Amino acid sequence: MYDVRAHANSFGPVAAQYQAARPSYPDELFDELERLSGRPLTGADVLDVGAGTGIATRLLAGRGARVVAVEPSEGMAAVLREVSPLIPVVKATGDELPFHDASADFVTYAQAFHWTEPERSIPEALRVLRPGGALAVWWNVKDHGVPWLAAQQERLSAALPTTYHYGGAVSARPEKLTESGLEVRSARLRWERRLPVDRLIDDLTSRSYFAVLEPEQRAPVLAAERAALLAEFPDGQVTEPYLLDVFVLPKP
Repeated sequence: MYDVRAHANSFGPVAAQYQAARPSYPDELFDELERLSGRPLTGADVLDVGAGTGIATRLLAGRGARVVAVEPSEGMAAVLREVSPLIPVVKATGDELPFHDASADFVTYAQAFHWTEPERSIPEALRVLRPGGALAVWWNVKDHGVPWLAAQQERLSAALPTTYHYGGAVSARPEKLTESGLEVRSARLRWERRLPVDRLIDDLTSRSYFAVLEPEQRAPVLAAERAALLAEFPDGQVTEPYLLDVFVLPKP
């Protein structure tokens, strides 16, 4: 049975792999974020919730925003502090934000909104946003329309029948934004990255459906997946395509 809480709390021990191998985000994402919200990131006060190791946090800061990372996992936050010591980190979740009313211009969730309870996290975001601010959530989702990724999905579904849950939780959450009664704006970007097979294995290791397993459980599955990928890509280099969906809920 899929245990959402167990999966949500599984990332601390794999934070190093998360930082090393998870995909980043293209510059176009932040262009779309500004376009959909109707306001610039430069000079904006941003709460990046579920910041993890700070992959998106650093990019937001790089666009000129004043960013506070909000992260519940000590393991993930420790890596964030090590990599980006100048970014403030607050231990909290999106379901209970320890910030004043009308204190932020953006509340962002990069690859994290599906770990919240939308009935709580959406009102919390709207509470801390200033008028004219925006809640923004986005996800990199591997393009399983590509044959090798479809084959990988089949292998992992067979090997991890009780934990593999790729994309299901993600797809359900954006619908909750519409229940706020406010306008939801969205965009989809396509992009890709090229990486070595071993880094892709590190990426898989950082996914919750592997992270919830004991090391002796996940090791043979990862070894088999590495062999399958090397058979598919003998030069050891993989081009991994993504669909990047972004949803923005402006606050009037």
